[in-house]
Amino acid sequence: MLLPAHAYVRPGSLDDCLIALREAGDAGQIVAGGTDVIFNMRLKLFRPETVISVRKLRELQDIEPLPDGGVRIGAACRLHDLTEHPLLNGRWPAFTDAIRQLASRHVRNMGTLGGNICLKTRCWYTNNSAQWRAGRAGCFKTDGQLCHVIKSSDKCHAINNADTPVILIALGATLTIRKVGAERQLPIVDLYHDDGLHNLALDVDELVTHVTIPPVDDRTVYVKQAARKGIDFAIGSVAARCNGAGEWAGKVTLVLGSVSTAPIVLKEPAAIIESSGLTDEAIERACDAVRDELGEVTNLYSRAGYKKQVARVLVRRALQRLREM
Repeated sequence: MLLPAHAYVRPGSLDDCLIALREAGDAGQIVAGGTDVIFNMRLKLFRPETVISVRKLRELQDIEPLPDGGVRIGAACRLHDLTEHPLLNGRWPAFTDAIRQLASRHVRNMGTLGGNICLKTRCWYTNNSAQWRAGRAGCFKTDGQLCHVIKSSDKCHAINNADTPVILIALGATLTIRKVGAERQLPIVDLYHDDGLHNLALDVDELVTHVTIPPVDDRTVYVKQAARKGIDFAIGSVAARCNGAGEWAGKVTLVLGSVSTAPIVLKEPAAIIESSGLTDEAIERACDAVRDELGEVTNLYSRAGYKKQVARVLVRRALQRLREM
């Protein structure tokens, strides 16, 4: 499948990149590693007039320790490079463990942190060739007014399958977002919308430039389930964090990914663990609460009932691993 016709821009600096992004407007597309963008362009899901590469921008490839014990990571850092970095492995091992579980070594060699954070949502209808899609009516993502996943819905239910947002939300990460003449800080949990079509809180001229992870001494784990490790996107993933030791747990955070249009912060299961600790009985009650808190789950990529069961199992595994740390 050939790429649609487009202009290719390789700016020499971050400022030049932001200017190019502003000038391109809705017709622009940022590319770094290209593992998702190029493939979707071949599927004719993206038809940008201008593709702007950030792959060679040194300003987006730094890993900077901060005075408070945190770290600031450039959005164009390759995923594999992050897994090999001694500072990240030493202070945030759950973060690098999550990246190692992401796709294959080949993808991690090319893919970037910013690309995974800004990964487009996916569904069985949209993420197929233009010829395949032509056999059905359009959807919200293809200029139609229908969701093939839930036909009665007035919004897109495509799934966010990214790995890094789940663990970064649990770690309390913050994004630096820039455009020409302006910069803002955004907690990563606020980046995602519950809408598969407009899933990111970014304007067309804005770019995620850095990720800041605060110092974390808590126990933190990341677990996921995929049909074929290294090939398929996750069916479900969970990041869990708490302080304390053994069965005692305080300030519990549970984040569920790959079952909805945005990562879900599980409040009731976390509250159960905070009040009762990491006992077997409390863990089972927390798992039961996951099913209730999820609400409506689509049959996208697997049956809704199976997804809820996967979520329960992953939460149980994550909490049991926390207890063992």
